[in-house]
Amino acid sequence: MSPSRRIGLTGSIGAGKSTVAALLRARGYPVLDADQQARLATQEPGTLAALDALFPGVVVVGVLDRAALAARVFGDPQALAALNAVVHPRVRARMAALEEQAVRAGAAVTVHDVPLLFEGGLDAKMHGVLVVDAPLAVRVARVMARSGLTEAEVLARDARQLSPAEKRARATAVIENSGDLNELEVQVTAALAQLGLK
Repeated sequence: MSPSRRIGLTGSIGAGKSTVAALLRARGYPVLDADQQARLATQEPGTLAALDALFPGVVVVGVLDRAALAARVFGDPQALAALNAVVHPRVRARMAALEEQAVRAGAAVTVHDVPLLFEGGLDAKMHGVLVVDAPLAVRVARVMARSGLTEAEVLARDARQLSPAEKRARATAVIENSGDLNELEVQVTAALAQLGLK
């Protein structure tokens, strides 16, 4: 069972993808959040056991130390690939179950909020892709304000993702998020129109 339309939602760090996701939810679209499902997946005993075996010390009293895990895999492609091999299949299964649930509830469209949509090749499974973007300086300032990361740390994370220019080139529609919420609403409306949605 699959919906008639599956829309991908992605964007670079600090672009405001979560804000757009909230606006889409407010318009009645089921938004399936891959990050949220990853957090839930990494609370499962089986996942924790697998991660503890791969990265001893990252599970403390049955809880994943996310900062320690991030420090272990950042900048180490082999460690990151090992992490992804454990987590990604579990996240995909959770997203598929949520999608089926939404379809059974009558949803004709589901929005898949996936930060690394293009990097994971998931755009091939979408009927359209919305990319949220904003100028680099704006994105860096947003992430620094919300996370406490330094500018260098934000830039390093941004550099690990597909470039905004590449994402824009591969998007069905681009949502510019450099203004206020009212301007963003206008952008969302225009992007949905490009997809033939309301």
